[in-house]
Parts: sequence; structure tokens; C-alpha cells
Amino acid sequence: MARRNNKRKRRPTPPGLDRRRGSRLIPIIGFIVVCLGLAWFFESQATTTIIFVRHTDTDLASVSADPRLNLLGRQRAELLADVVQDIDVIAGVDAIYVSEHLRTQETAAPVAERLGVDVRISDPYLFEPFMAQVLADHKGEIVLVVTLEDALAPLVEELHGSKNIPVMAPEEYGNIYIVTIPWFGKVKTLRLRYDFYERPDGRVLGPFSGPPA
Repeated sequence: MARRNNKRKRRPTPPGLDRRRGSRLIPIIGFIVVCLGLAWFFESQATTTIIFVRHTDTDLASVSADPRLNLLGRQRAELLADVVQDIDVIAGVDAIYVSEHLRTQETAAPVAERLGVDVRISDPYLFEPFMAQVLADHKGEIVLVVTLEDALAPLVEELHGSKNIPVMAPEEYGNIYIVTIPWFGKVKTLRLRYDFYERPDGRVLGPFSGPPA
């Protein structure tokens, strides 16, 4: 007698079963595609942050139409760089804008050099096109704008930020206004100060950053 083969032969899978398995995978694949699409959408619609500062100290008695920073202004520009270069836990600002005035360019120079970011010159008094350009070119990024005192408040308002920014005194240089523009929701405006602090011996030691007094 021929020996019986104890091994069981695999039965062929019915064609209908393969079709049913394939139909079950379609919703799973579709769900993965939707999740990836939503992740890309939310990433592309990230919050944009714009930091506004006035240029640092100049000689108020200067008769020059385009004065440069004085010694205190150059020191304050370094303090500003100390604050701004690490304002994001991963990196600093992504772009820097200044006006054609030397004092705004000299204020931005230290932080631009530290971060290796090119400084872009734009007219701050063209409020609407200037802010539209910044939002279009730097969506989801952090942007530093160094400007003149009379242009700062209108620029913030153009972004639908606070309309209650007080007029700056001639000798007031240490304000930082941070405007956050989410892809959905309310625009927020934060005001901070950066300044020198001193010991009783009067020596300037370094920066202070915090809410305004």
C-alpha cells in the first residue's frame, strides 16, 4: 500500500476573500492619508510671531537727519541681541527687517551677526504692504522688526494687534512688543522691557528682561 501523505495541502484562498481583505485596507489607507494631510495643514498654518523694537539710544541733541547710535545705544543693542537670539528654545529669529535709517540698522547688527541672518531694508511707513509682505514671506516664523518710534504702533495695529500702545518718550528705548498671529484665533500683543541693571558701585553688568514697570 502506498504510504499516506500526512501533510495537509493548503487550500487556495477564494478570490472573494482577497477582495474583502483589500476592501478593508482602503479605509485604513484613507485614514492615514487624511492624518498626514491634516498634519501638513496644521504645520503650514503655524503661528507667526513678529517682534517690534525701537532703535536703541541716540544723542537727542544731534542735528543730524540720520543720527547713529551713541555709546549707550551700542551697548543696548548688544543687550537686545542677548534677549532676542534665544527667544525661541530651538533657534533665534528667522528674519530681520530694518528701515533705511542707520540707527535701526546698527541696532539690528549684533543679533544679525550672532544668528547669521541677513538684514532686510523696508519702508516701515508703508504699513499695509510691509506687513502683508512679512506675513506672506515668513508664515509660521519669528521675525524681528527694528523701526522708529512713530511707526511701531501703526505696524502693530496693521496686524490687528493692540491699539493701546502708549506713545514713547524721547529717551524710552527698552520696550519689546511681541505680536503673535495664529492661523485661527485672536492676535495677541505682549509688551516686555529689556534694560541695564547695576550694582551699588554703578557698574553696568548686563541685561534685564521682564514686564514693564
